[in-house]
Amino acid sequence: MKLYERYGFFRGCHNVAVLLAVMLITLLSAGAHAQAPIKLLVFGDSLVAGYSLPPDASYPAQLEKALKAKGVHATVMNAGVSGDTTAAAASRLDWALADKPTHVIVELGANDMLRGLAPEQARTNLDGILTKLKQANLPVLLMGMLAAPNLGADYGRRFNAIYPDLAAKHNVPLYPFFLEGVAGEARLNLSDGIHPTREGVAIMVDRTMPHILRFLGQ
Repeated sequence: MKLYERYGFFRGCHNVAVLLAVMLITLLSAGAHAQAPIKLLVFGDSLVAGYSLPPDASYPAQLEKALKAKGVHATVMNAGVSGDTTAAAASRLDWALADKPTHVIVELGANDMLRGLAPEQARTNLDGILTKLKQANLPVLLMGMLAAPNLGADYGRRFNAIYPDLAAKHNVPLYPFFLEGVAGEARLNLSDGIHPTREGVAIMVDRTMPHILRFLGQ
């Protein structure tokens, strides 16, 4: 065999080896990215905290269990504080983000509404929260809330518009009403008629699950 033929053979082998190495590195990198751990922060009020429920019955706890049953291995962190208004939550956002989440669900506004606080105030606070999360490059799913009918049509119109308006402004997905299927159902709520029972939370998890799976890219 002539020298150049031998050289060409070895050069070809070298090129194939380099190509295979590059392909292997790419596949390993893609696999590592696909398996990156999901840390989902649920940032909210008593509806997240699990008011008067055992820890394993809260929305984040039941959601994590339901996700794992579907093969989605995610850590769901409970950042709910009972009684929090949007203003109180905004003041503790930096503290909540210290857990380094990869995704955030925002569920706030019910206490502003129950206290009859100005919807414009809640809008401003939620806008600030969403802005800070966007600046942190965190994907957000916004959970909507609806005003109680006894607050009047004008209040309801101003309050209910907060969530679709902010979802559009910040280009984030919206689940229209966090308590869908549970609000107003006595058997699914505690004696206060406001906070869901374990069974009520299970329904909330089931109804929100398709939205959460899309949100997490599953």
